[in-house]
Amino acid sequence: MARLDGKVALVTGGGTGIGAAIAESFAAAGAAVAVTGRRSAPLTQIVQRITERGGVALAASADVTDLAAMTDVVEKVVDRFGRLDVVVANAGIMAQDGPVLDCSPEDWQQVLSINLTGIWNTAKVTAPALIRAGGGSIIIIGSGMARVMAGGSGAYAVAKAGASALTRVLAAELRGSGVAVNELIPGPTRVSGAGGDGERDDGSEQRWAGLGEWVKDPDEVAPLALFIASLPSSGPTGQVFSLAGRLL
Repeated sequence: MARLDGKVALVTGGGTGIGAAIAESFAAAGAAVAVTGRRSAPLTQIVQRITERGGVALAASADVTDLAAMTDVVEKVVDRFGRLDVVVANAGIMAQDGPVLDCSPEDWQQVLSINLTGIWNTAKVTAPALIRAGGGSIIIIGSGMARVMAGGSGAYAVAKAGASALTRVLAAELRGSGVAVNELIPGPTRVSGAGGDGERDDGSEQRWAGLGEWVKDPDEVAPLALFIASLPSSGPTGQVFSLAGRLL
């Protein structure tokens, strides 16, 4: 098992689903973990679970679309733990399925604000702290929906395509600063509401399985995130690490 002893990690959208599983796996591997999200109750529960198992964790409520709030989160993390080494940009939502041109302006803006601008905000406020720590890792949670030519995923697919491009741009721009930026594609994942590649609790699991996909639990995504986080910051950057079964 990879280890993160002495490292400090921040996971956005860390209260539930994939983000919570990653936060718990990082803590079990020895990292001090900060989790952030819009709702305080799930964050408190994750911190409690981590501390009950002997780990170290911090909850900091914030909306990734609020740059000032995310700046405050990073300040709290550095004040508490002295540094920041790993960032997982996981926070995201899905809009109602349907043709992209049928998406309401409100849904379009909300999905892009959280799933794309939220990642940019997260990188903007965390990169300086990673650089001050001597280098680190940013892991952007992507989606195979950004690469598969299929209708119905709307703003989500567009936002995730932007996140994939942002991964490559950040990797190129931060390489000289010792910060690696990579994309993790979970593939269909069982979570409440929506998860990796938009897996929902509405019978679509059978559809994904029929397409030959591995439909997984969040705990089965966490080991790949831990592997990426444990790589040296001088290692791979701008790369895609995928658990999706489809050709991407």
